[in-house]
Amino acid sequence: MSAAGGAAPTAPAPPPPPPTTLRQMLLRPGYLRMLVFSTALGIPVAVACFLFVGFQHELQHWVWESLPHSLGMDRAPWWWPLPAFLLAGLILAPIVTRMPGKGGHLAVHGLGGGAPIGPRELPGVVLAALATLPLGVVLGPEAPLMAVGSGLVLLAVKLLRQSPGPQESTLLATAGSTAAISTILGGPIVAAVLVVEAAGIGGARLVALLLPCLLASAAGALAFNGFGDLTGLSIGALSLPGVPPDSGPDPGDFLWGVPVAVAIAAILTAGRQLGYRTAAFTTRDTGRRTVLCAVAAGVCVTAYALLTGRDPAEAALSGQAALGSLAADPAVWSVAALLVLVLCKTLAWGICLGSMRGGPIFPSVLIGAALGVACAGLPGLGFAPGLALGMAAAAATITGLPLSSSVLAVLLLGPDAHHQMPLVVTAAVVACVTAHLLRKDDPKDPAG
Repeated sequence: MSAAGGAAPTAPAPPPPPPTTLRQMLLRPGYLRMLVFSTALGIPVAVACFLFVGFQHELQHWVWESLPHSLGMDRAPWWWPLPAFLLAGLILAPIVTRMPGKGGHLAVHGLGGGAPIGPRELPGVVLAALATLPLGVVLGPEAPLMAVGSGLVLLAVKLLRQSPGPQESTLLATAGSTAAISTILGGPIVAAVLVVEAAGIGGARLVALLLPCLLASAAGALAFNGFGDLTGLSIGALSLPGVPPDSGPDPGDFLWGVPVAVAIAAILTAGRQLGYRTAAFTTRDTGRRTVLCAVAAGVCVTAYALLTGRDPAEAALSGQAALGSLAADPAVWSVAALLVLVLCKTLAWGICLGSMRGGPIFPSVLIGAALGVACAGLPGLGFAPGLALGMAAAAATITGLPLSSSVLAVLLLGPDAHHQMPLVVTAAVVACVTAHLLRKDDPKDPAG
């Protein structure tokens, strides 16, 4: 009782504890509806992603193959990257400085790099990617694809006048991003493992996060593959049409594999540090310095063509086509050409990480694979083990996710890759640990 004789004010009731079991989470109001919503949205997200990567692939083919042929050249000449990269910088500069969202996150900060891309920022992201990646920017399409997935899902939520809470909105955006990235990685498995490993949670909360992501990815993969069969268009997904003859790993593979994985981690970490420095450089006078960085990346690609006499497209672009060529016939590449590719592409990639827009993973996988194949002539190390450990070590260095990187490398190598699994896992773990020991902390780096 209070001094005035009235009842004491009652304290507000504490909020109910969050669900702790999977059954409780499944019975939460709206969760099952969210599962259905995620599955349904996986299909339009996949179609949008197909159109995105298909159009990008066609533009890339026109810039680097059709246009040089129409000008009477067998392939793009050594000087081709200079005007191509300059044009990319000139196009990107006003997008970064004037459009909402600045064309997306800087690639040096990882695939996410910040809050999910919403409908308002999505046009700038799509325009930046489609206008610059085909011109040779040394980044992949994975980050823009994830932005397309999250942006479309959040747009659908807005159009349907739904009002999910912040947690539900994040979950839906994650499901959309997972469905999108699964299209370019060849299916929902790698994307789902990536979500599991990156989430850093366990138990029922992990399953509750994984279910909508899996359903959206599976529905999206079905629609993506069906749409590809229907149209017959090539989308240039990360894949290896041919791989070196497989052989079971032996002590020599591990003897050389561990130091090669350390070297790959060191090289890619140095490239990422260059990306941080480039990002700091472009903070002021962003438009002009973005163009300067694009030209600098073009100079690195041009240097590769001059030093090796090979196609400059191998050092430009995301590296998907060059990776397939390297895996199918590694013997046509000299060790010197592979080492020059590693040097020039790492420099160009590092500059693009901190100035352009795109994903960081695809070019790094080619860099790791090139160094692994370059070392394949060492006593006891072959082409297949070198390729396998190079891809796994590179992906683990950039993502900080050794399990996801191992799964990606094994799926790329094909059905006989089980022989390489011990070496792949070892290389991924060694590279991940090395990268964390060498990397300077960055507050925006999710893998740091």
